[in-house]
Amino acid sequence: MDGDPAVEPELDTFSLILPLPYRIAVIFVLGVWAWGVNLHYLSILKIDAATLVKYHARNASSILPHYRRTYRLAAAVTVPLAFSILLFWVITHGQPSLVLAWDILPQSLLFLLAIFFLLPFQRLSRTGRYRFLSTLKRVSVGGLAEADNGKFGDILLADVLTSYAKVLGDLFVSGCMFLSPGLSSTGKPNRNCGGAYMVPLIISIPSMIRLRQCLIEFLRVRNNPNTSASTGWGGQHLANALKYSSAFPVIVLSALQRGTDPKSIGMSEAGLFRLWLFFVFLNSFYSFYWDVAKDWDLTLFAPSSVRNNPDHPWALRRHTHFHTREMYYGAILIDLMLRCTWSFKLSPHLDHFNDLEGSIFIMEFLEVLRRWLWIFFRVETEWGKLTHELPEAAESANVTAVRTNRGPPAEDMLLEDMMESPMSPTFPK
Repeated sequence: MDGDPAVEPELDTFSLILPLPYRIAVIFVLGVWAWGVNLHYLSILKIDAATLVKYHARNASSILPHYRRTYRLAAAVTVPLAFSILLFWVITHGQPSLVLAWDILPQSLLFLLAIFFLLPFQRLSRTGRYRFLSTLKRVSVGGLAEADNGKFGDILLADVLTSYAKVLGDLFVSGCMFLSPGLSSTGKPNRNCGGAYMVPLIISIPSMIRLRQCLIEFLRVRNNPNTSASTGWGGQHLANALKYSSAFPVIVLSALQRGTDPKSIGMSEAGLFRLWLFFVFLNSFYSFYWDVAKDWDLTLFAPSSVRNNPDHPWALRRHTHFHTREMYYGAILIDLMLRCTWSFKLSPHLDHFNDLEGSIFIMEFLEVLRRWLWIFFRVETEWGKLTHELPEAAESANVTAVRTNRGPPAEDMLLEDMMESPMSPTFPK
């Protein structure tokens, strides 16, 4: 509720303008645009993402930069989204009764978008969407390809799913309300639809997927007879698994705060909140540390002798691809801020922040924005490892490109077709 007396109690002004199904669609479509921007800028930096995800070759009748195909796909799903929203506004005029009555319109849009991606029979980026679906199918059960068969792509997609956890929960809520008698999916979201613990369970699935992938990596290291001192005993994979495990107490305690009397579990309301705060703090800062130190391979948390090494800028690393060191420092700061958006709950002036639908949408958008930023540096880090730690692999890819005189055979990049020749990266000082 936003205090507007002209609005029915079950709807705030934001929900009248952008009901829950449309918010879900907007977040997903923005994700496609963001992926295109990721691929576009990485190609400018001469980072060959196709090599990282180990896609196989295929023939193509036309050659377009991979990011352009992603933009085309994004535009193809943006047009019906924009048309549906405009039509909804024209029909409802912001009247609560009409907004509740016309939930079929935004719900149909979600259904059509699902068909577009899950049944990629259309010509537009068809092969890319098949590739995306096959990867999604594998990671959905916690699977993980081998290192030479696209493991990095599996990890990248599974990490993206963790940022869409709350959106997936809202997707279930929207469908549940649409199918429930007496409820409308454009009404005030009932996040207890389907049971008090159904939404928390769905939100936890992406973290479960990454947890299982980390355990698979650990077992592969332990069962590898060629394990050496340089590869370690797999402890880093266990530490990564612990990071994803730290999300479960946060999800469970958040659900208890909303739907359970603390006295029924032998705790006070303040005690339950403090316990939630402890695990939120642990998850947020552990994840921030992992983003910077492990995923981006920066030296901010390394010993001072490494952090102050004259071979690289302070707290960074020797080999970098982005044009200025300020981009890395800015990314660290933004990642820290967005990892701590939970702090809005702590202000007495913002105690209802997370109960407003507009605020929830902003939180979900900020998390997708954080993941978009994270992908740039995560892919750049992996490319740096390939070209500097495994120079023979990079050389092999470049030799193939030279021999064909047109780059590697065209291939798809999850949601698009990869059709750009790899080039040797530059490493600005």
